Amino acid sequence: MSEIQPAPPADNLVTTAHTLPSGEAYTAVTGTMVLREEVFTDGTFDGLRPKAEMFVTAYTLDGADPLTRPVTFAFNGGPGSSSVWLHLGVFGPRRVVMGDAGALLPPPYGLADNEESLLNVSDLVFIDPVSTGYSRAAEGEKAEPYHGFTGDLESVGELIRLWTTRNGRWMSPKFLAGESYGTVRAAGLADHLQSRYGLYLNGVILISSVLDFVTGEFNEGNDLAYALYLPTYAAIAHYHGLHGSRPLADVLREAEAFAERDYLWALARGSRLTREERAAAVARIAALTGLSEDYVDRVNLRIEHIRFFTELLRSRRLTVGRLDGRFTGWDPDAGREHFSADPSMSAIMGPYSAALNHYLRAELGYANDLPYEVLTSRVQPWSYKEFEGAHVTVVDKLGAAMRANPHLRVHVACGYHDGATPYYAAEHTLAHLPVPAELAGNVDVKYYEAGHMMYVHEPSRLRQSADIAAFVRGEHA
Repeated sequence: MSEIQPAPPADNLVTTAHTLPSGEAYTAVTGTMVLREEVFTDGTFDGLRPKAEMFVTAYTLDGADPLTRPVTFAFNGGPGSSSVWLHLGVFGPRRVVMGDAGALLPPPYGLADNEESLLNVSDLVFIDPVSTGYSRAAEGEKAEPYHGFTGDLESVGELIRLWTTRNGRWMSPKFLAGESYGTVRAAGLADHLQSRYGLYLNGVILISSVLDFVTGEFNEGNDLAYALYLPTYAAIAHYHGLHGSRPLADVLREAEAFAERDYLWALARGSRLTREERAAAVARIAALTGLSEDYVDRVNLRIEHIRFFTELLRSRRLTVGRLDGRFTGWDPDAGREHFSADPSMSAIMGPYSAALNHYLRAELGYANDLPYEVLTSRVQPWSYKEFEGAHVTVVDKLGAAMRANPHLRVHVACGYHDGATPYYAAEHTLAHLPVPAELAGNVDVKYYEAGHMMYVHEPSRLRQSADIAAFVRGEHA
């Protein structure tokens, strides 16, 4: 019986053979997979229409038993980010060599074997959502339907289903790994894959998570974000020497205790604070954040995050990073309110872009003359129409997935110096996860003295690699 060939375009995949440092052989398959939709006219089936070509890189260990060998589907966030960061930063068999804060290497940077690759314990599939990497809408189709919460979930979910089916992996242990907005996608997918396809997961890995946007929205009337960011401000101030010789753990304990009680109380009191109460709050916030009491008083006790990154080291004519507060940079106007660029993003963009563009052609044999969209604004404006009149949250979806599948485990990785998705906001969100007490032990949280991409800090990369490998193996810390 001959196989039915779908209408063009066809998948464009390249297969290459490689060997891990351990000596084990693995296969890499990279290229585009075509997503098709069923088309009906007046209830009559008209066939399958190509709708998108999504770029993937899959690594599978040769000779492994698919019934026991896990597979992890990984993606980054943005929205608008390719999967390059997780791919070449922490999970893949090759990794970027770029140096770190205060000791960056010059171009053209480097690539090295990743002896700690997650491929040691799990097959890997890296996914670039539509309009990122080499993923594009199909010819004659619009990309906009994929530039939003639901369209993104459905397209990435369809690709996961398609890859799982074609590679005979329905009976494999399956994991999702997302970073930043990728954690929104991962939490949403955990519910979507179960409810749409009956595809149940073993675990979800959330790196630098933001599951409830209200925790990071500095909007009028939302005082919660100011409190949840305070411990991160304290951590960054500590890194830059503004807490003297105090251990970081002591600083964080004080900041967390103040944030969860006295700070929220002071913000809620508003003009009802007495002069003495306000002065005490100002002094405490200034001491924790490293800012002056005058500045804290002038911003009415509410420190917006970009303003903090611009203000903290103003006296040194430096700005600090949003993605990673350990990085510093210069602004052409040392008096401006908001920095003109994130120095941590400036530090990592070049090394990862160079490494990826070299690696795909030179080592994986995949050629494409399109620009590889590492981080693109072409997906903007991102649609959250499903949340009109409400803030964006997927806490309910992750909770629903866990309740339906009580074996679903969740690993959460937090960087103390991450000013984009602060660790204390993640703690707040997890404390409100709608699951019964019996499932509380299914959530595992790890912390690192680094930022959003904590794996650019070598000690954190090594520890995080071990932590996630243990999670996939089902080991308890």
